[in-house]
Amino acid sequence: MTDEAPRLIERPLAAGGASPEQETPAPATERDVVFESRDVNVYYGIFRAVRDVTFTVPKNEIMALIGPSGCGKSTVLRCYNRMNDLIKDARVTGSITYRGTDLYDERVDPVEVRRRIGMVFQKPNPFPKSIYDNVSYGPRVAGQKKGLDDIVERSLRKAALWDEVSDRLKDSALSLSGGQQQRLCIARAIAVDPDVLLMDEPCSALDPIATARIEDLMQEIKQDYTIMIVTHNMQQAARVSDTTAFLTADIHSENDTRTGILVEVDTTQKMFSNPSDERTENYVTGRFG
Repeated sequence: MTDEAPRLIERPLAAGGASPEQETPAPATERDVVFESRDVNVYYGIFRAVRDVTFTVPKNEIMALIGPSGCGKSTVLRCYNRMNDLIKDARVTGSITYRGTDLYDERVDPVEVRRRIGMVFQKPNPFPKSIYDNVSYGPRVAGQKKGLDDIVERSLRKAALWDEVSDRLKDSALSLSGGQQQRLCIARAIAVDPDVLLMDEPCSALDPIATARIEDLMQEIKQDYTIMIVTHNMQQAARVSDTTAFLTADIHSENDTRTGILVEVDTTQKMFSNPSDERTENYVTGRFG
């Protein structure tokens, strides 16, 4: 590690140091890897919730995290935009790099990380504001004053919602259906021009029609974003993802606690047709437990 402040390859992540123009571009092979995780552990106090997770996430692909309840999927996902920082006594060890930058370097601004790495949660959570104000909120907080109309329209178009709401942007976001609200949350996330979208069971509260629309949307936008999704729906993981990671829980009988472990990660096609580990095969075929 040099004394220069940590940076993204294309844009700075932390304040100070040299300007982006002074950087030497990384080789293409490095630039194609968005995240690289090595021996990642997550602790809550002295309890280790996740153990030794190692994998890479390629650019413009969708990675699905699957596994039984309590295996740490959401905990792992939150490592990638440092949302675990907000949990008392939580800490992450090991290494997670984002385009070559150590996400947990003390000089990296977590707020900037969360702007670059957006998140969509399990239940739609629109603000009690207008549709327009929901989408423009992030850019406004970042100091954007001009071009908000264009940002709102572009974001809603990317989220496949513009045609449904263009004539009622001043209406309350709470008046939308559940599926529309979730797409609005996606529009709100991409309005700040992120590089990555993290999705934590984004369809679990939606009906099949709304779920299909979100899945179609993910395929449409992955040309612009790298996506990581946590899902309990095996069919969904098989349909939408390029790569799948299977986690399970190591159960400690003496105190009835669980530590999440990564069993394997591979292309989704291989994971669902010919996985390397019997535990994966048992899970994806419904023989788990």
